[in-house]
Amino acid sequence: MSASVDTSPCPAPSWLPGGHAQTLYGALVVRHHRISFVRERVATPDGDFLDFDWAGPGLFADRAADGTQAWPDPQLRASAARRWIADEDRRRLEQAPGTPALIIFHGLEGSSRSHYAQSIAQHFRARGWVTVIAHFRGCSGFPNRMARAYFSGDSADIGFMLDTVRARVPQARWHAVGISLGGNAMLKHLGEQAGEAAWLQAAAAVSVPLDLVACGQALSTTWSGRHLYCRHFLRTMRPKVLEKARRFPGTIDALRLAQVRTLREFDDIYTAPMHGYRNALDYWTRASSKPKLKGIAVPTLVLNARNDPFVPEASLPGTHDCSPSVLLHQPAEGGHAGFVTGPFPGNLNWLPNRLAQFFEQHAVKAGPAAISS
Repeated sequence: MSASVDTSPCPAPSWLPGGHAQTLYGALVVRHHRISFVRERVATPDGDFLDFDWAGPGLFADRAADGTQAWPDPQLRASAARRWIADEDRRRLEQAPGTPALIIFHGLEGSSRSHYAQSIAQHFRARGWVTVIAHFRGCSGFPNRMARAYFSGDSADIGFMLDTVRARVPQARWHAVGISLGGNAMLKHLGEQAGEAAWLQAAAAVSVPLDLVACGQALSTTWSGRHLYCRHFLRTMRPKVLEKARRFPGTIDALRLAQVRTLREFDDIYTAPMHGYRNALDYWTRASSKPKLKGIAVPTLVLNARNDPFVPEASLPGTHDCSPSVLLHQPAEGGHAGFVTGPFPGNLNWLPNRLAQFFEQHAVKAGPAAISS
């Protein structure tokens, strides 16, 4: 048996043609609901930390657990979180047996402020779900403690994040969504640790660079990749690593790093050697999730627009590349994590509704909480 295929379109508006326009407009222009979170910091086994932004029933970012006004914490002003989690908040999260829950893994240089994270989290929170956005190291508005950071194949950190949220709300019906880089790492983990992830109800991966070699080449060699998207990502990635170079002298070639212009150069100089790979090509090859798709046992939606400027259409998986647990959805339109629909000025409702539809199809039929889409 092989994977299933969904052939339904994403109805992109006629006034927003092309993958670049759909990507950029979705990320930078379209209006969407904005929500705030309660933040929890969790220590990792290697001495670092990860930040989790929670929302859900009984959890209010602007009020403490006792109902009193909670003023925004100045430490969190650069994030979508307003206050730190308290013991009473944790107890409320634990008292959610059977509640549907969703963990979101963001993309490269993303966070709980990202447009896709906000629109997905708001959609499910409004329907009574517990939602949590798990930040990769250094992406929550705080520099992480180590010379290492995060990378596309970090399935070990994905496993730790999943175990953490499951421990916080053990009786919930957990689902997972990974966007772009986060989707690649999540799919890699699901393919490598099929038995360990069996407690998940379902998962979805959106705009994923499943073949990192093809995607890395596209971003590093095309005009739009080099001068538009790479420049955008390096604007925040480079200063973060240069700050690490000052804290960890001798571990990072700061002079070469200051001169990088593409993601391939950045990965050659920093990401690959720092995380155990020979070079960018070795990293991209070994960290790609596409070869792991046959090992996935959790019901999983893999959603990629065929006009995604980050992901060449030829690199997308076919049914023969995947296990029967995978549903491939590859609409012609949508861009990269854009999926803008509706009359001008558009909205971001299509993606969370598509995710809700998939999760509904794999909902536990018996239980105290019903899934609403």
